[in-house]
Amino acid sequence: MIVLSGTIGAGKTSLTEMLADHLGSQAFYESVDDNPILPLFYENPKKYGFLLQIYFLNKRLSQIKAARAAGVNNILDRSIYEDALLFQLTADLNRATQTEVDIYKSLVDNMMAEIAGVADVKNPDLLIHVRVSFETMLSRIKKRGRSFEQIDENPELFAYYQELNKRYDDWFEAYDRSPKVQIDGDRFDFVSDAAARAIVLDMIDSKLAEVHTTSQR
Repeated sequence: MIVLSGTIGAGKTSLTEMLADHLGSQAFYESVDDNPILPLFYENPKKYGFLLQIYFLNKRLSQIKAARAAGVNNILDRSIYEDALLFQLTADLNRATQTEVDIYKSLVDNMMAEIAGVADVKNPDLLIHVRVSFETMLSRIKKRGRSFEQIDENPELFAYYQELNKRYDDWFEAYDRSPKVQIDGDRFDFVSDAAARAIVLDMIDSKLAEVHTTSQR
């Protein structure tokens, strides 16, 4: 199982699709457009933040089990482990309480440890982090046009996005649950540049070969 990570607008969904096609595997996508909680969260994060995290947790656990059951090298376009980063930031910006974050983290740990069929396969074979600059992040958010994500609609999102982008660097450095690789999304525009796409896929192929070699020792 391969998982993608990265901030909003990093290109996770696009890379997931490309990688699944490249590897001949299945892609499992984060539920956004049909997520009934997400627009409510952007309108009132303090009220709906905890509910949103529970919604995502339920979806991610289902995806982990489905991806593992479907074979090798299947891909999730979001890691379950970065949800705590997002929720912690929400609390640090006074849009949720620390008590809610602590309860959420404890719930994740208990569910991952106790649910049958998950505990032994919860960690991915490889985590791919797509890193983009804050400017690229804002540009892509504006381009994809989801109204509830737009700074023009909600100026308070600027500070949230800025801090979120910054925290991902520390999160990736500290991540130690599986092998990992980082893709520079500014340098390699794999969405629109075929040459960049080939380089990125080659980087991932090389890392997967390393991972599989290590696991067979």
